Formats: sequence, C-alpha cells, structure tokens
Amino acid sequence: MSLPQQLRDESDFDQLPDNIPVTATIADIEEKKGFIVYYRFVIEVKTKGNSKYLIYRRYRQFFTLHQSLELKYSAEAQPGYYTCQLPTLPGKVFMGNKKEIAESRIPELNNYMKRLLCLPTWVLLDDLIRMFFYQTELDSQQVPRALRRLRPPTRKVKTVKPKADLLSAPRAEAVFDFSGSGRLELSLKAGDVIFLLRRVNADWLEGTVRDKTGIFPESFVNIIKPLPESDSDEEGGASKSGNRAQSSYSCLRCYLLQPEGIDIRDICVEEDLSIQPSYKDLLSQMRGVFQVEDIALNYRDPEGDLIRILDDEDIAFMVQESKQTGSKVKRPVNQFPWELLVTHAKDLTVYNTEE
Repeated sequence: MSLPQQLRDESDFDQLPDNIPVTATIADIEEKKGFIVYYRFVIEVKTKGNSKYLIYRRYRQFFTLHQSLELKYSAEAQPGYYTCQLPTLPGKVFMGNKKEIAESRIPELNNYMKRLLCLPTWVLLDDLIRMFFYQTELDSQQVPRALRRLRPPTRKVKTVKPKADLLSAPRAEAVFDFSGSGRLELSLKAGDVIFLLRRVNADWLEGTVRDKTGIFPESFVNIIKPLPESDSDEEGGASKSGNRAQSSYSCLRCYLLQPEGIDIRDICVEEDLSIQPSYKDLLSQMRGVFQVEDIALNYRDPEGDLIRILDDEDIAFMVQESKQTGSKVKRPVNQFPWELLVTHAKDLTVYNTEE
C-alpha cells in the first residue's frame, strides 16, 4: 500500500500497533427496515497486522465522524500545529431513491476512507478514527450476505433451493384478512396457509406466504403445526443459534390519543433495543402507522405526566428515563422500554393534569 508524503516518516508508521486500520473497502450495501428504511455499508477493514474483519456503518456515522474530525484537525476550526488536510466527504442527499443514493456513494466513500487512512500517524491513533473502524460486538454478530463487491468478476454462484417438506413444516392458516402496514408486515387473506419461520414476541409471528416474508399478529391465524420451542424468541424460549442479531426484530408500543378513544399499535423494526432513534425518523414512522399528518410525539414521565417531544434531545431524555424506570414494568424481552404517545399537534387538552 502506498501512503502519501504527509504520513512518511516511515519509522513512525512502523511503530503503529498492529490493530491500526490501514485499508477499508465497501463490500456491499444492505437494506435495513428500522424506524425508517435505510441502507448501511458493509465494510471490509484490514489492519496493519494483516487481520481482516467486517463492520457495518450508515452514512450518518460517516457524517458524524467527519464533523468531529473537522472540529479537531481542520485549520479553519482549530488553527495550530496539529492540523491536516482532511478528505472530502460526499454531502447529504435529501431526495431520490435510497438504494441508488447508497450505490452512488460507494466509490466516493471508498476514496474517502482511503485518504482518511493515509493521514499522519498521530491522526490514525485518534480514538475517533479507531472507534469508527473498530469491530464492535454487534458487528461481529452479523452474518454477511452477498459481499458482491469482494467477489472476483468471473465467479458465479448457483443457488439451489431445497425441496420443502410441506407436511412437516410449521404452518398456520389465516382466519381473517390482515392488511400489513409497511414493508415489514405480511398481508394475509382468510384461508392463506403461512409457513412459519419464527416467533417475534408473544403476539407476533414471522412467516412466508406466496413467496413473501414478513411478520403478522398471531390472533389472525389458526396454528396448524406450531414452531419448535427453540425457534421462539419469547422470554425463556430464545433460540440458541447465537446469530439472531441480523434478523431479530424489536417491538415498540405506541398509542394514538383521540377524543373518541385510544388506538394501540405494536410496530416491529430491525433495530437494537439500545438504539436512540432520531426525532425526525420517529415522527415519519408514526405518521405512516396512524395515517395522520399533523401529530405530536409524547411520552409519560415517572410521575405519569405527558411530556411533548420536540427534538433529538427530548428523545435522549426519554430513553434515559426509561432505563431508570424500565425495571419496574415487566415487558417482553424484545420490546423497547419506552413507549410513544401520539396526539394531534393542536390538541393541548391532553397536557391538562388537573383533577
């Protein structure tokens, strides 16, 4: 690997620890269905000691890293001896097809990481860079899919579909029609036979019907052959496969408070329970779930009062409070400890706590 002149003093580079990343290449992109549908980049990292591993990063993580580096090392923000010329990061794109945007960013982000890892040795040792390229426990639990950009161009992969033993497969029959909301949920028609894949929680299952896979409420179906206990994600019955992270769902309970009554929904997303979603993502998700545009997001504080959420700082406070009070409320193991209460934006009567 050829490094630019600004880094060499070779002796400095030779003294770097073996776990310092020296190259990073995007191997693929993967669609994730979180609070919004987004794409993350699967990146193969090679260290100075020649070890290789995969990490999974969103564009917003690149953006946060670059902002932090600019504040620390750019001559404009921090004049002084310890400054350097940072590479250019491709800017945010607010309109367009998300998959196409992610694909178009691959060569630009590859170039960005190449130039970033060619910066002076004292920059490579910065915790900002080391933690960005560090393989977290969550990274190591992911099962990579195609990694298509690492394959030789002549390689062909033949997929052979095993013949399913339909009579012994776990399955259910739809008793009622169910209209799935969003890409995660499976729409059903009464009489459909659904082949079961796993249990999401006490109320929801994941299955396949007509070559489509998604989740659906158990109350809409009649179980013909149940899932084996090892495929249950409920408390006390979790799978022992050890690699659930890449396909597991977390469930969020949300309420729409209206004068005529309360509409309760459980939505499932491919997100870790520890995530702190953005205010913008949650607002967009709730508008889609309840099909109402002019809404406000809220949560209940430990005293039971309704608190309106206005920005990401309020989200952080809600998540923090839920960690302190969550142990007092028994919830399924894969349900977020915080809940959202959705109200009409102009309805201020919900905040009246007077008896």
